[in-house]
Amino acid sequence: MTSDPPKFQPLERFWPYADLPEQPTDTELAALDPELHEALFGSKPRPFSISLVFRPLDVADFPRALELARGSAEFRETVRGGTHTYRARFWSHDAARLRDLFLIVGHDDATEVLIDDRPVPYARELWLPLIWFLIPR
Repeated sequence: MTSDPPKFQPLERFWPYADLPEQPTDTELAALDPELHEALFGSKPRPFSISLVFRPLDVADFPRALELARGSAEFRETVRGGTHTYRARFWSHDAARLRDLFLIVGHDDATEVLIDDRPVPYARELWLPLIWFLIPR
């Protein structure tokens, strides 16, 4: 230590955004990964669901696909690195809308089909046609 007085006075706060809320907002909770949400808050019983995760496509029916996706049980749009990704969750009673959306976006190999938020083998080839049997004729 020197006897010279200090040349600057340190700030009393450590974080530049001191006004952050202590609890997450509803939007932040909705954006959580389902497995993380289950680990943090415990599992809530939820009905069986199928989710489609797709990116923007250059097809004529893409506005209709977004309309169907926004009408799903849960819809989320994320942007990472300038790339949009859409996630639409459907319950089993929405099988007709799920099929209509898949007929538009399912031709893209990057479209993911998730069963209860998890990738499952043969989701496209087996699970989706089984759900389509639920569509009333």
